[in-house]
Amino acid sequence: MPQHVTDLDAAVDWLLARTDGPLRIGAPLALGKPHRLLNALYARIENDPSRPLQLYTALSLNPPKAKGDGLEARFMAPFVQRHFGDDFPRLLYADAVLRDALPAHVQVEEFYMQSGALLGSSQAQRNYTSLNYTHAADAVAQRAPNVIVQKVAFREGSTRLSLSCNNDITQDTLDAIARRGLPRPLLIAEVDPQLPWLGGSATVPADFFDLVVVPPGPYPQLFGLPRQPVNDADYAIGFLASALVRDGGTLQIGIGTLADALSHALVMRHTDNARYRQVLHALDPEIEQRPLVLEAGGLEPFDVGLYGCSEMLNEGFRVLVQSGVIRRKVHDDLALMQRIENGSAYMSDHATLAAEGEYLHGAFYLGSPEFYDWLRHRPEDECRAIGMRRISEINQLYGGNETLEQLQRRDARFFNSCMMATALGAAVSDALEDGRVVSGVGGQYNFVAMAHALPDARSILMFRALREDAGKPQSNVRWNYGHTTIPRHLRDIFINEYGIADLRNLTDEDCVIAMTAITDAAFQTPLLEQAKSAKKLARDFTAPAAWQRNTKQTLKAALVPFRADGSLPDYPLGSDFTAIEQDLLRALSWLKANTATRGDKLRTVWAALRQSAGDNDAMYLQRMGLEQPGSFGERLNARLLRLGLAKTARAPGIDH
Repeated sequence: MPQHVTDLDAAVDWLLARTDGPLRIGAPLALGKPHRLLNALYARIENDPSRPLQLYTALSLNPPKAKGDGLEARFMAPFVQRHFGDDFPRLLYADAVLRDALPAHVQVEEFYMQSGALLGSSQAQRNYTSLNYTHAADAVAQRAPNVIVQKVAFREGSTRLSLSCNNDITQDTLDAIARRGLPRPLLIAEVDPQLPWLGGSATVPADFFDLVVVPPGPYPQLFGLPRQPVNDADYAIGFLASALVRDGGTLQIGIGTLADALSHALVMRHTDNARYRQVLHALDPEIEQRPLVLEAGGLEPFDVGLYGCSEMLNEGFRVLVQSGVIRRKVHDDLALMQRIENGSAYMSDHATLAAEGEYLHGAFYLGSPEFYDWLRHRPEDECRAIGMRRISEINQLYGGNETLEQLQRRDARFFNSCMMATALGAAVSDALEDGRVVSGVGGQYNFVAMAHALPDARSILMFRALREDAGKPQSNVRWNYGHTTIPRHLRDIFINEYGIADLRNLTDEDCVIAMTAITDAAFQTPLLEQAKSAKKLARDFTAPAAWQRNTKQTLKAALVPFRADGSLPDYPLGSDFTAIEQDLLRALSWLKANTATRGDKLRTVWAALRQSAGDNDAMYLQRMGLEQPGSFGERLNARLLRLGLAKTARAPGIDH
């Protein structure tokens, strides 16, 4: 049986006494990282060059820090304090990486980063390892770790521990280490009573670990991702994407507002189908006749339901389960699944599937406090329908169970996001042209490749058609880009707010035409000229007049009625912000967009100086600590805030 300790320093003593020389430590990504144990270890070795440390991990999450005394900082500081709590243990090594302040004897290797957070860190950029998620376990094994640490859940009366939020690569890493003939590393668990217990394949016997640390309370909150507002472009993308999902199929989604919009659309398709079709018709009057929708998707409510199979379980899956969209169960009994597939199943097979089957599989989970609360309080029989699996099982078909997984993953739709797409079908998702990493490849390539390997499966990459650069709109459909994540020979389906481009098996010329058809109208002509210059498009090709409708103004007009009646709320999956904070966020977003250039800033400041006070401004100024501005800067910020609130005011009765 493992040794148990309650003191973190005692755990560090135990670890250091049982390892010689450099420490080579593996830790899970995101929620499963034992913050307090890692902090105690880092504090011990930070100034001790005799014990070099190499940490192999990904997605080291810390709450954002407010900088300065501007409007953004005034908004953020109270929210961070409330949402994360005063006692949240910030990862000390992550703060050091952000400042490029790791000591020379400490190295942190990550294969996935918090999106955009480490573009300015030399230490993070130099020590990033570009990996498909399914290769991460072997990459860690290659480094011969001597310790693996992980946060776990404990349940009264159980002799087992639950890997809970991170069943992704720990066991795969141990198998990879054994295949290489390397010694098994020490395994240390940190028990967190806040962590939801998930059973089944997520549990391990207590002696799986060599040391179990049970730190004393109070226990800090779990890291909760603040849910962000969904804009018009996000909604258009999510609703168009939802029309490609086939009833009885399989669903994988990523994270972010595009996934939130897709989840909301799928819920509306099932629970308010008439309104759902009205939204789609406003976006595309021909949607019901589109060949791709007829062949690969549908608009009807879900009679059979979907099976969810995604590397990450998040907020979207919560609402999809709650609304009855996700309910198609699968089983790991191959013979049973074959009988169900060919129609020869016994009555007992259906009973077994109902009692033992699972409708949601994931490798790790991450979400809001509401999501964690939902996991904690699900009835036992419903909790058994969620299975946490190894990443090698979720993100690929290969490993000996291909026949079973093909039966489970019928009509799979893999939805992921990218930053940019090229006119010839490549996707840019993880890094910039100069090589700096924004986030990481993660499982995106895995799912794109699986979509081509599975019969009747499709990969759908979602992206916004436009981005702002120094206050000017830029197209996210590029002719070419100096970095790609998904090569163009794996092109499949792209969706942005202007439509759907089905590129699978198309010629280069047809790809160019399909991608230009979903490009913003202001950028179509130069894109077509580049294609013609590169001999990829006939010289006499002329863009159809209908493409000129690809504008933000046209999109906004199409969705105004549904925004006004609450069909498309700002926060479709719930909000972590108060009603006042939601109004403030809209105002701050408007101010950011209207102060991006020097000219815009001067115009906005001039307008703010002339802005009169609104009836409800006092409560917003109080929330921002500007109810009694003293300095000139505070007075100017108060006026800017009033202007932003006036420009983004909602009519009474509109859902915030």
